[in-house]
Amino acid sequence: MFRCGINRWCAGEEKRVDSRTVYVGHHPTPGIETFLPPSFCDNRIVSSKYTYWNFIPKNLFEQFRRIANFYFLIIFLVQVIVDTPTSPVTSGLPLFFVIIVTAIKQGYEDWLRHKADNSVNKSPVYVVNEGRIVEKQSEKIQVGDIVCVREDETFPCDLILLSSSRDDGTCYVTTASLDGESSQKTYFTVPDTSAFRTDREVDSLNATIECEQPQPDLYKFVGRVNVFCDKQEPTARSLGPENLLLRGATLKNTDKIYGVSIYTGMETKMALNYQGKSQKRSVVEKSINVFLIVYLCILVSKSLVGTTLKYVWQSDPGNDEPWYSAKTGKEKNANKLLKMFTDFLSYMVLFNFIIPVSMYVTVEMQKFLGSYFITWDKDMYDAHLGEGALVNTSDLNEELGQIQYVFTDKTGTLTENNMEFIECCIDGFKYKNVGIDLCVVDGISSNDGPRSRVCGMAGKEKEELFLRALCLCHTVQVKEDDKVDGLVKQQGCECTYISSSPDEVALVQGAKKLGFTFQGVENNRMKIQNRDSEIEMYELLQVLSFDPVRRRMSVIVKESSGKIFLYCKGADSSIFPKVKAGKQEEIKLHVERSAVDGLRTLCVAYKELTQDEYDQISAQLHEAKMALKDRDKKLEEAYDDIEIDLHLIGATAVEDKLQDQAAETVEALHSAGMSVWVLTGDKMETAMATCFACRLFHTNMKLLELTTKNIQEFKARNEAKVHELLLELHKVVVQDKRCSSLSLLRSWSATQEYGLIIDGAALSLIMKPTQDGSTSNYKNLLLQICHRCTAVLCCRMAPLQKAQIVKMVKNTKDHPITLAIGDGANDVSMVLEAHVGIGLKGKEGRQAARNSDYAIPKFKHLQKLLLSHGHLYYIRIAHLVQYFFYKNLCFILPQFLYQFFCGFSQQPLYDATYLTFYNICFTSLPILLYGLLEQHISIEILKKDPSLYRNIANNALLQWKPFLYWTFLGLFNGLVFFFGAYFLYDNSALAENGQVYGNWTFGTIVFTVLVFTVNLKLVLDTRYWTWLNHFVIWGSLAFFVVFSFFWGGIKWPFLKQQRMYFVFAQMLTSVSAWLTIILLITVSLVPDFVVKLLNKPLEKGRLQCHNAKKVADIAGNCLNLQESCKTWDQSEWKVLAGIQKYLVYNKAADSVSTPRSPVEPLLARSFSVES
Repeated sequence: MFRCGINRWCAGEEKRVDSRTVYVGHHPTPGIETFLPPSFCDNRIVSSKYTYWNFIPKNLFEQFRRIANFYFLIIFLVQVIVDTPTSPVTSGLPLFFVIIVTAIKQGYEDWLRHKADNSVNKSPVYVVNEGRIVEKQSEKIQVGDIVCVREDETFPCDLILLSSSRDDGTCYVTTASLDGESSQKTYFTVPDTSAFRTDREVDSLNATIECEQPQPDLYKFVGRVNVFCDKQEPTARSLGPENLLLRGATLKNTDKIYGVSIYTGMETKMALNYQGKSQKRSVVEKSINVFLIVYLCILVSKSLVGTTLKYVWQSDPGNDEPWYSAKTGKEKNANKLLKMFTDFLSYMVLFNFIIPVSMYVTVEMQKFLGSYFITWDKDMYDAHLGEGALVNTSDLNEELGQIQYVFTDKTGTLTENNMEFIECCIDGFKYKNVGIDLCVVDGISSNDGPRSRVCGMAGKEKEELFLRALCLCHTVQVKEDDKVDGLVKQQGCECTYISSSPDEVALVQGAKKLGFTFQGVENNRMKIQNRDSEIEMYELLQVLSFDPVRRRMSVIVKESSGKIFLYCKGADSSIFPKVKAGKQEEIKLHVERSAVDGLRTLCVAYKELTQDEYDQISAQLHEAKMALKDRDKKLEEAYDDIEIDLHLIGATAVEDKLQDQAAETVEALHSAGMSVWVLTGDKMETAMATCFACRLFHTNMKLLELTTKNIQEFKARNEAKVHELLLELHKVVVQDKRCSSLSLLRSWSATQEYGLIIDGAALSLIMKPTQDGSTSNYKNLLLQICHRCTAVLCCRMAPLQKAQIVKMVKNTKDHPITLAIGDGANDVSMVLEAHVGIGLKGKEGRQAARNSDYAIPKFKHLQKLLLSHGHLYYIRIAHLVQYFFYKNLCFILPQFLYQFFCGFSQQPLYDATYLTFYNICFTSLPILLYGLLEQHISIEILKKDPSLYRNIANNALLQWKPFLYWTFLGLFNGLVFFFGAYFLYDNSALAENGQVYGNWTFGTIVFTVLVFTVNLKLVLDTRYWTWLNHFVIWGSLAFFVVFSFFWGGIKWPFLKQQRMYFVFAQMLTSVSAWLTIILLITVSLVPDFVVKLLNKPLEKGRLQCHNAKKVADIAGNCLNLQESCKTWDQSEWKVLAGIQKYLVYNKAADSVSTPRSPVEPLLARSFSVES
């Protein structure tokens, strides 16, 4: 560990420079006289938090950072130092119990981390040393070692691929453990090192690698390799992410590879990605802290009152110094202020149990154990994936019941992310693929035999050019067999297409159905088979990779005839500005129509390059790729310069189907009172179609647009345009209750619903600081508009903009609780930003699932996670928190009242053992079981009626009103306990023999009533009974009785004075004591009986009102619709006809008789939907 610390310190020193130089195989380069290898950290992975020597101090420090723990530590020290009325054991033992339990839990978790670390660090690896393979432990790998990895083995550190056993110098890798993507990725060797394939050859390699310092981005890497050969000038080659094999990834379908380690141990990208996750706190935890402060104020107030009244009492000399207790000289000469302060501390110690320290342990155990119910839920298990829900953090279980805003991604979250080629547009003519033998060309059916000899209106030359572009412009790989999960086996063919993007596979499949088959890459030459079954070969010269900013990718290929072409595909917004020729208007129209149908579109373009133009491009790209600093920026500039003056060929449309029950889930979330926002990078028309399909938007919703197109309609400068448009929308949705002229649709109901559509460019203008450096005015207007809207669609959003939207909403004045759900790497930022992050185990990788708080297989599982689990978790923990404060107030109030009858002498009412065990043994387990198992409403009802979720919104059960109810209930019970027993003592002779009972019997009666009352209250509150509840509640009461007999029935040799000897047994011989206990328990529970009796008719009335309101809403909507339709003009009926296809309705409703008016079937469908 000391060596690891030194390594980390050394690594920190080394990080001060921008790059590092790695000597391959630790061989010095020619021309260096003295070789001093640089120092880097070793390959040891440390995920553990503690070591054997720092566990105790570090764990104690972290635990005492909690206010409650630190407070009880101070109280314990006061009891040890100052002469207090109670033993230090009373506060020390509960604190010791809490600390020990927490330490054991955290220590066990860290021991598991140590165990996992050792299994990785001690695993065998194979390193090339002096021309032969040597076995080492993984932790002993050093930067510069040449490592040999065989098939199905994982990479022990981050490696640069030097050579592969495959002839083409590639290797296949799966990164499922890093980002969840099960598809194979292809990595490439450097051409100058690919020939070194044996142990001796690779050991003879003389090269250095210059690369950037470690950084956590899995998909970025900048470096270059210098290969020295026979004292010539070194050959320099650029290195990128395609050459970097990451630790944790697995080698597939390749016998073996050689790689040089460049990042090791805690500097690998995998290790860096598991650090720095922010801690989220639930709203319940914040409420606990507020209530804790209130009870701390009550504690201080009680102590001040006790101290003041003590000195008022002692102002009478007869009370200050009675004849039987004369003061010593030391007491008479003591500093009065110091004595008052000591008395104040003594009262603090006496009343300190009003602060429930054990509540923190109970809450932690409830969250930890309760999270398993989500994992075990069979309804959230997906048979196709073979996985269920996963809880990454149990601290936010109750937050699932408080969600107000849901931010969801579209692709892969609302949709399946299972792409299918539907249609394409070539040179302005639409080709819809219905099958292998049939194509539809702009509505004209043509059947030209097998392999669909598509020769339609575009002409054969244009068709082949378009299909050739689809076969060449991609990063798809061909694999002969199908051994890897997540791959699509091509029917009728022995090959499998592999790609990290489902879109690319769908396009290659579509081209294949239309007669052009991509057959793979051999020796950097792409091979395709055309419609005439002829093989065409193209030399792959350059790949201009796709990135989410450019939103396009290109390839430069060379035909066998020597012609050089650049093929480019990408989003329409990124292709059209680069195009100078082609039927732009016709293709743009097809793209918009496809987007309205909910299809994902891409545009395809090309241009021919001369040899001189290519040479210039190659030099420009080489210069950018060789840069170690700002390589991404230079490549982006080079790509923009190259991808210009393109000829537009056509566009493609692929379908991404809606997930099962996605629409029903969105409707349920709306019914539960949540606002659902869709944040997507797709174009507006595609996203709108999906929103209509999943019922986020509906036909009687007025859609408002805040997009670049609308902003450009205003003639002022951009900032003024945004402000004017925001004011106009604000007037429509907030100020003006009448129908706005911005929409032809009229209000169909008493309350008009609005939907807002905003794009990334408009959001950038809104978030852009004004001249005075503020954006608050625009943000406030936008937030007011959004707050009034039922649904919001944000399209063309960059990942960072998604996080900005979430942050903007959650930082508003009301501080609503937000949830973000997504499945891809581009959703990670918003998942981390939201109060609760949900990751889907989708096809875009599992980075979102890894970085989330909860991971679920499908979007439909969100409904049960929130409406059932979230609802119950919140109810349980809210009751648990209020109950803890209540039972401790009941516990301490009689102690405070007792001071008025004992001359404020700080005499304890309860025995020290009762003080210690009250929260640990007598009342802790029943409320823990309640917090785990209670179902005040059955799960089935919660699923059927999402509106029940509204009842607990805005932290309803932990507001001041319920808190004050529980507090007054605790005050009432405390008064009943104390004064009931006090009035019993009017008859001082309680035993049959006339014996007078003392103060310990009085305290025992009060404590007995207390223990039975707080446990029986839980009996009244419990609605879902299991044998565990019975066992724990009645077992706790039985344990109290048995323990009291046992504790008072034996003379314990370690006690100096035994106050409770035979007290409990003697008390129970009195009939008066029995009657008092039963009477006081009954009186204490009267308020609970009254509340329950009053609540039953209220609940029944609420249910009837709820059902009546539903019926009234349906009828009112239909009547309003009929009235509105009478005044519609022809243009408005056209709008209705255009959007009617998005209306989702039950097929049974179509059995209506022939309508007398165009709106009649619509009315029938609305009734079907509402019913």
